[in-house]
Amino acid sequence: VSTQSTGLYFQRFKPMKANRDCPNRELTAQEKAGLNFSPVEQTAEATRTITNVDDIPINLDEYPELDSSEDSVSEDSSDEKPNKSTPVAKKTSTGFFGRLISTLTDKEITDENISPVLDSFRQHLVTKNVALDIADQLCQSVKTNLLGKKLGTFSRVSSAVRESLESALTRILTPKRNIDILREVQLAQQKGRPYSIVFVGVNGVGKSTSLSKVCAWLLQNKLKVSIAACDTFRSGAVEQLQTHATNLDVYLFHQGYGKDASFICAQALEKAKSDKVDVVLIDTAGRMQHNEPLMKSLSKLVVDNNPDLVFFVGEALVGNDSVDQLQQFNRSLEEYCPVSKTPHLIDGIVLTKFDTVDDKVGAAISMVYTTGSPIVFVGCGQTYADIKSLNVKHIVSVLLSGK
Repeated sequence: VSTQSTGLYFQRFKPMKANRDCPNRELTAQEKAGLNFSPVEQTAEATRTITNVDDIPINLDEYPELDSSEDSVSEDSSDEKPNKSTPVAKKTSTGFFGRLISTLTDKEITDENISPVLDSFRQHLVTKNVALDIADQLCQSVKTNLLGKKLGTFSRVSSAVRESLESALTRILTPKRNIDILREVQLAQQKGRPYSIVFVGVNGVGKSTSLSKVCAWLLQNKLKVSIAACDTFRSGAVEQLQTHATNLDVYLFHQGYGKDASFICAQALEKAKSDKVDVVLIDTAGRMQHNEPLMKSLSKLVVDNNPDLVFFVGEALVGNDSVDQLQQFNRSLEEYCPVSKTPHLIDGIVLTKFDTVDDKVGAAISMVYTTGSPIVFVGCGQTYADIKSLNVKHIVSVLLSGK
């Protein structure tokens, strides 16, 4: 293909550009400037970085409610040097965005917005077997604590109530008195006497079984234990304890039925001291809290023998009935105590059948809140090893589950 034919080809499909100005001369300064496509050098003012949102130019005339004369500072005050002895106030954002954020986030808890939430939590606690009056007191305490407080940007009233209620429940279940049985046993050993624990409660709650479980726990900790059969009222009580004592290979002190329980307890303690026994576990007759003769007998046993601990054994199943039982036992121990003596009230609680209540664990809160006595052990099965200490965090989590 010839050059001429090639030129014709391009002329046919690519028209020649017209009016192209290509002067055969040196370009002027103005023409050179028009052909300069390099980046324009920016001034320091143009490249200044804004590091404070308050530096953004805003026309406050459009937002009169956000304008504040307090933001202005006189020129005279700018020349003053701060005094080293005077504490410097912490710098806060008072510009447009600072006031806008404060307006959006400052939500105050009022009686109007907290009452419906507390009603819901109160009903939830009652369904978990917490006594109604105690649920009322808990919610009132939370309300008093939260009224007037400010919430964060994404916080809700229900979340604040839940956190406050969780803190209150944890505080209630955390024992004010730390009952360290093993350490107290060592102190009693140094004094040359046996450590004694009395188990009390109503009929059929599992006192003897709980006593035997505590006995097994003490044996695991290498302590020498004996049992005193001071239930001289119920037929078969001594035989039941004898079965447990045989299974655990411990000594059972008993003197049959129909005798004074306080006297038998004193004899058992004397025997344990001579045999160098570390701990004596004292079983008592189950009695209803309104049975005056039996409550007087129990008070006499406690006053005469001055045990180291008095444990109330209650069922987790019966719920709020256990609260009434516990209150009545404490009232009787105080009422029938001689004036010259200091009443020895319930020191701790053993909660039985705890594995059968599922998530309805509110009886624990009710009993502890009413008396201030801690839950020392919970029974959670049928074997001697099925006893453990109360896990406060777990109980609180179960109580608030579903909220």
